Amino acid sequence: MSDGPGYPLRQVLPAEVLVGGNAVWSRYRQYPVFSARWLAGRSLLFCSVLAVVTAFTGAGVGLATRDPLIGAKAGLAQLVAFSLMAMLGPALATVVRHRRWPESRERKAVVLAVLAGMVLSYGIDKVASGYVMSLVNPQLTALGMVPPKAAEAGMVLKAFGLALNIAALIVVYGLFGGGLALRAYFSERRRWDEHRHARRLDEMTGRVREADLRLGVLQAQVEPHFLFNTLASVRALVRQDPAQAEATLDALVAFLRATIPKLRDDTGLHSTLGQQLDICASYLALMQVRMGGRLSYSVDADAALRPLPFPPSLLITLVENAIKHGIEPRPGPGRIEVAAVCQGDRLRVRVGDDGAGLQPGIGGGMGLANVREQLAHRFGARARLSLEPANGNGAVAQIELPLDALAGAAA
Repeated sequence: MSDGPGYPLRQVLPAEVLVGGNAVWSRYRQYPVFSARWLAGRSLLFCSVLAVVTAFTGAGVGLATRDPLIGAKAGLAQLVAFSLMAMLGPALATVVRHRRWPESRERKAVVLAVLAGMVLSYGIDKVASGYVMSLVNPQLTALGMVPPKAAEAGMVLKAFGLALNIAALIVVYGLFGGGLALRAYFSERRRWDEHRHARRLDEMTGRVREADLRLGVLQAQVEPHFLFNTLASVRALVRQDPAQAEATLDALVAFLRATIPKLRDDTGLHSTLGQQLDICASYLALMQVRMGGRLSYSVDADAALRPLPFPPSLLITLVENAIKHGIEPRPGPGRIEVAAVCQGDRLRVRVGDDGAGLQPGIGGGMGLANVREQLAHRFGARARLSLEPANGNGAVAQIELPLDALAGAAA
């Protein structure tokens, strides 16, 4: 479940984004930096360590002042102060992240939150130190253990001491108070962006593979039907016209030799326009024999276009539609023309017939729907399938593809 824009803050990070976090004391790092669960785990770890450290510090103060109560108060003050110093910046940044602001705004706000925590931590440290000294100094004075004041330092030593104090503040408050967590936050965001980009690529690849599988299912449905019809026509011709039956079988063998190795390509990445045009030519030759010679056809394309990658089975689907809905319903001779041309930055592949023309319901069948789906999966809105009436009789189906996308597929 997502908590808003970006990625979920309540779930364990994906393995591709996660860094470390296997040890018991660092399991909080399995959650996004500056998330509620990350903050809770970090707070528990830091406070546990600080409790041990301040316990020893308080014991030392109690021994030095010879008053266990003063030692306990000093240790408790240090524990509260150090815990706030360690948690304040990250806590403010956690509040910012759970606001679920846009990414650019969140990044800036997280940095400001950590810096604000550092400034507040400095004030908390000064207050706690003053409180501890107010407890310790009177007791040490009463015991005669307060060291004499050092001689007044010169300007150079003062400047040097100030520089050391600033450096110490940056290291202590910057790293201890959230600086390292801030670095981890930006590193995690970068890894998440890379993971999200890779996931999108995987999803796109998966959609193309799914489309190829659907195409394979369609082929598995169409090919047996086509073969059965052809063999049935051969069976009918064996007695009536043996020569015609033999010519049909020869054409069928030529068609299968041309199509089976290419139609069974697993991905379609190696299918070219030339191969698909050859499949259409062999299919039309077979149909010409089956239809007793009343079909004529042409398949034309410039030689420079034939090596271009072209999705399998799309073009043959348009040719099959032209036979089924254009030539077969109309008595007498018919013609189908297949042509591929390059116009500007587009490849246009055209299948035209002079058959029965567009009838109600044509254009909404499974074959054309599959062609549109394949084009959408592979090329998005940049590809187009059109089906229009031809001049006179018949219809024209045309596929338009962007040449740069085809060239990219070839690379």
